[in-house]
Amino acid sequence: MSNVTIIGAGGMGTAIAGIAAKGGARVQVLARDAEKAAAAAAGELSTAGAVGDAITGDIVVLALPYPAVDEVLAAYEGKLDGKIIVDITNPLDFSTFDSLVVPADGSAASEIQARVPGAKVLKAFNTNFAATLATGEVGGHPVTVLVAGDDADAKASFASVVEAGGISVIDAGALKRARELEALGFLQLTLAAGEKVTWTGGFAVAK
Repeated sequence: MSNVTIIGAGGMGTAIAGIAAKGGARVQVLARDAEKAAAAAAGELSTAGAVGDAITGDIVVLALPYPAVDEVLAAYEGKLDGKIIVDITNPLDFSTFDSLVVPADGSAASEIQARVPGAKVLKAFNTNFAATLATGEVGGHPVTVLVAGDDADAKASFASVVEAGGISVIDAGALKRARELEALGFLQLTLAAGEKVTWTGGFAVAK
């Protein structure tokens, strides 16, 4: 049985917790507000707590806004080695909503990997909206999660959890592909913010 810790209890954290719980994983939800974490936790095997509590999951999902990542990594410094870290962030400049704040040849995921070299970092979920993850559908098409990372076993473990929860996964390649995923996520967010697409829609993958 998989053990998954989700840090963040917003819409994305709640949706991802639901997917993992549906697939039979043991789910731990941590947030600054323990009551919000408890509300996001789903399923009989779920637990909740506050950021700073011990992490029980082998897979750790950073369901956070990009600016909050540094604080969380600092809180768990030295405690993430050997973990699979799933970065779902889109590193936008939230003051302008018009650019990414990472170098043109880099990504938030690669920065996290450099910060926690003993972990196995994956990029996933950043091209999905919370509402579509919750329903499993985008405009009549099944939701697909794209994942990038350098460790094949980590990607396989991640995919088994998501697929058990009823969501398809496509391997998008090495961690360097996180840059393209973040650009795609950025475009989708700007379209939704500009009311060109809805927050219950977005991009879908036709296989």
